[in-house]
Amino acid sequence: MRENARVTPELRGDYQELVDEISELLGAPATLENRDFELIAFGAYDSEGDLDTTALDPVRTRSILTRRSTRTVRTWFEGFGITRATGPVRIPPTPEAGVYRGRICLPVRHRGVVLGYVWLLDSDPGPTERQLTAAMDVTVRIGALLADEAQHGADLSRELRAVLVAERDWQRDMAVAELRTALGARADGLHTVVCVAPWPSADPEDAPSVRTVPGATALCTVPWGATSQSLALLVRLRSADVLTPATSAAGRLLERAGASAAGGIASARAGLAELGVAWREASAAARAALAEPRLGPVAEWAHIGPFRLLTSLPREVAQDPVVHALLSSAHRELARTAEVYLDCAGQAGRTAAELGIHRQTLYYRLSRVEHLTGLDLDDGEDRLLLHMALKGARL
Repeated sequence: MRENARVTPELRGDYQELVDEISELLGAPATLENRDFELIAFGAYDSEGDLDTTALDPVRTRSILTRRSTRTVRTWFEGFGITRATGPVRIPPTPEAGVYRGRICLPVRHRGVVLGYVWLLDSDPGPTERQLTAAMDVTVRIGALLADEAQHGADLSRELRAVLVAERDWQRDMAVAELRTALGARADGLHTVVCVAPWPSADPEDAPSVRTVPGATALCTVPWGATSQSLALLVRLRSADVLTPATSAAGRLLERAGASAAGGIASARAGLAELGVAWREASAAARAALAEPRLGPVAEWAHIGPFRLLTSLPREVAQDPVVHALLSSAHRELARTAEVYLDCAGQAGRTAAELGIHRQTLYYRLSRVEHLTGLDLDDGEDRLLLHMALKGARL
């Protein structure tokens, strides 16, 4: 791996310096976004006049405050041909789209591929052709930085994925060594692993940028079941007891994954030796959050209770035949009654209150459950089997 491809605070500082340079050249504040419209740097420009407050239209304000634009905004701007342009593109004001001021877009390219955009508010008379040409020269340097960063991100993604999907210990050991080399000093720090599943796309181009997920070190897609994908994220931590960076990262990713996805977080670890174990924990927590809504949308492995055991079992084992009849659509209410009863430690009063039914109705339903399953709910082992089988069926 090329040493100059390392993504460091100094590299991010280079982006800021280059955007500030464009702002000075054109006499106007500029913003730099990647090709997914995620904010990289914002250049403030001080002039002797007062800044027009109308410059902060809704689209610009959201981009600066949330560090990204909506898919609708992205599609609207791309409609002006910015993905194909090799020079400045002027975009007229469109108040109904939240764009109160016209824009000048400077596409950032590297070897013919668009990697990002520099945005400026248009004005009258606006920058001259000579100024715009000088600014485009700066975008060439930005494109080289973005290309290096993209290559480094692709390398980290490939190496993290190799660790997580390795089938043999020696393969994992080799992959961990490669990832450790790529991360340098960061490899020995405290971190956790986040799983978001199912992820809507296996295409790496559709994965978010690590830069837009605070605390993220690397991310990759990993198979999830036979046909789906999950997203794995390596997150830096300051304390083993504070998983807030991971929780925030998972929440941000779930915004892109959609309502049908859930997140899981592994326990904190120092170093990379147990990345495989951490991934199993994060995956298990995500499965638990999908199975039991009260645990989600983001679940920590340490807090998923019996699902820690159930998710470690082969899927066919977790689906015990004792509950087959109980899980039919005709007996859905009986299954729910049995699970709530067992969740309430067999306390009839609590169960009836939770379900909103009379105790006699509860006793009748429990007798039906015993008849369908052949289990004795006065027997501790039978109750344990039924409880775990019902939880396992959710997975």
